[in-house]
This record gives sequence, C-alpha cells and structure tokens, in this order.
Amino acid sequence: MKKKFKGVDRYPLIVSKQSFLIVNEIYKSINGEGPLQGFPTVILRLTGCNLRCGYCDTKYSYYKGERISFKNALKKITSLKSKSVLITGGEPLCQNSIFEFMKILIEKNYLVSLETNGSYPLDEVPAKVLKIVDVKTPDSGSFGSFLEKNIKYLDKKDCLKFVLLSEKDYKWAKNFIKKNQIKCQIFFSPVHKKLPLKKLAEWVVKDNLNVKISFQLHKYIWGKRRGV
Repeated sequence: MKKKFKGVDRYPLIVSKQSFLIVNEIYKSINGEGPLQGFPTVILRLTGCNLRCGYCDTKYSYYKGERISFKNALKKITSLKSKSVLITGGEPLCQNSIFEFMKILIEKNYLVSLETNGSYPLDEVPAKVLKIVDVKTPDSGSFGSFLEKNIKYLDKKDCLKFVLLSEKDYKWAKNFIKKNQIKCQIFFSPVHKKLPLKKLAEWVVKDNLNVKISFQLHKYIWGKRRGV
C-alpha cells in the first residue's frame, strides 16, 4: 500500500500576491546541477519548504529569511552581473508571489531557471522558465509528494530529476520513467557521499537508460560551504 504523504502540512507558507519575497540568500556562483550545470548564475534562494527530505542540504532555508521587495531583489540580482538566475529554496513555489517575479525577470531578459520539489502545480510558471522538477523517491522521506499532472507542463527544455539514495530508489525511478510518457530531459543524481557515482553509472549503462547522470558540482569544488 502506498504510504500517505503528509509533508504538505508541515510548512504551509503561502505569501499573498504582493510585490515582495521572503529571501534566504542571493549570491553568484556556478550552477551546481541540472541542464545548466557549470555555468555562472545568480542563486535566488527563497525561505520555506513544505517537505522534509532526509538528505536535505539546505535546512537553513526552512525558516530563516528576510522580506525583500521586488525592487530590491532585482537591484541585488542586477549588481551581480549575470543574465542567468536560478530560483531555488527550500521550495520557491511555497511563495506564490514568485510567479510575478519570474515574469519580471523574463521581461528584463534574464535566463530564468526554477528548482522545485514537484509537490506544487506548475501551471502558473511562465513558459520561458527552465523547470527542474524533483520526483521524490521511496528513501527520500517525502515519497508520494510528486503531482503527476505536472508532467504535462514540462517540455523538451525542462527536466525531471530523481535524487537517489539507494538501489531501491534507482529501481523505482527506472519503473517510473517506463510507466510515464516523459517528453523532457531526465536526470539521475546520487545523494552526495551516500550513493557512489560510479555505482549509479554502472547501473545506468547496464540497463541502457536514456537518462543523464548528474551530480552536485558545487560540492566537488567547494564542499558544503554556503554562499558559493
């Protein structure tokens, strides 16, 4: 029997549609994973998350943050001199004002990407945004949170990402992609220092899966430091 997911009740942070965000941090770094891995980008990390994954490496974003107006957030982003912005968290879609801010960034000719845990509907995300959407696996601690209807909102530029902790997770993810018609890119990423990258690569090659192996590049460069 499928375990009932209860994580959405843990952090019901919804900001009204006003011109501000609750921001944990804004800084410039290398995009650590996903389709734009390795490119310089501005990281806009929002406060709050409705899930509690066991391997989460950004727990500091659950509650700590500062209310910042759209104007000041845009000013900070502009000062960092990159035309690429990655919106992440926590879970950025906990704050519904982010939809309007994404539109502003697009109007300012930014390349906007969004990292989201897949538990919130994607129908309001602007079409030009690159969507990087997690599907939580059995050993994640948030299994069952993914909204399968979100698959229809993904196109070829977007990606589904499976963060894998075990062979059990790998087999489940393999079955998931076989059972669903997925038109976007698919990424398999091992939990850092938990599932060996070599082992994951061997499984993917053996099974001849049409997926891309990803890893957290920033951790290989800087370790677990924040703000890089």
